[in-house]
Amino acid sequence: MCGRFVSTSTPQDLVNLFGVTSWDPAETLAPSWNTAPTDPVRAVLERVDRESGELSRLLRPLRWGLVPSWAKDPGGGARMINARAETVHEKPAFRKAFATRRCLLPADGYYEWVAVPATDGRKAYKQPYFIAPADGTLLAMAGLYEFWRDPTRPEDDPLAWLTTTTIITTQARDDAGRVHDRMPLIIDPADLDAWLDPAHSDPRELQQLLHTPANGHLIARPVVTTVNSVRNNGPELLTEALDAPPLT
Repeated sequence: MCGRFVSTSTPQDLVNLFGVTSWDPAETLAPSWNTAPTDPVRAVLERVDRESGELSRLLRPLRWGLVPSWAKDPGGGARMINARAETVHEKPAFRKAFATRRCLLPADGYYEWVAVPATDGRKAYKQPYFIAPADGTLLAMAGLYEFWRDPTRPEDDPLAWLTTTTIITTQARDDAGRVHDRMPLIIDPADLDAWLDPAHSDPRELQQLLHTPANGHLIARPVVTTVNSVRNNGPELLTEALDAPPLT
């Protein structure tokens, strides 16, 4: 799974890297070294403009934790932070978004944990690992997004609409597989346009895009346990934990 990640790129960096054609500086998010479920996250997506009919590539904030349009309330979103690549096209909560509402969630890397048993002088604890591309490039994590309307508010009320997202995961490889059996699915740069295009809706063709080109290029390193608390956020969370036990 992917339950925390790091996202520190500037909006302009993301605009240039992903060919974004429209973004609102007022929606700029601060860098985060400990992004957690229900936090706002940066997403790259494509939408057809209602007035011009033109397709635009947008950079906009979404809330992490997908709320299906048919949900009675948004409370279950925190449990839908991930969708499995193997079944995303058929699960009721995800299949409609998979067909027409796909996005990219840029990240520097993500965290996973390994349970460390108690030893003489130290209690059992969870050791966090930061997993990222060895060459320092960004992860273009595959995501889906969905709109949910609050039925208690008028439809034209901006607060009536909630836009949420989920990260698609796949079988972990490289160092990531030594920490956890799942990892975010990374969209190959060559597949980026096809993945974002809302007109590309054939589930069988879309499934062909769900492979992980980062194979052989991800590394995992132990970091300080202060990242375990979502209240902590800052570059110091990436400090290497020199006392961490070696991965087996």
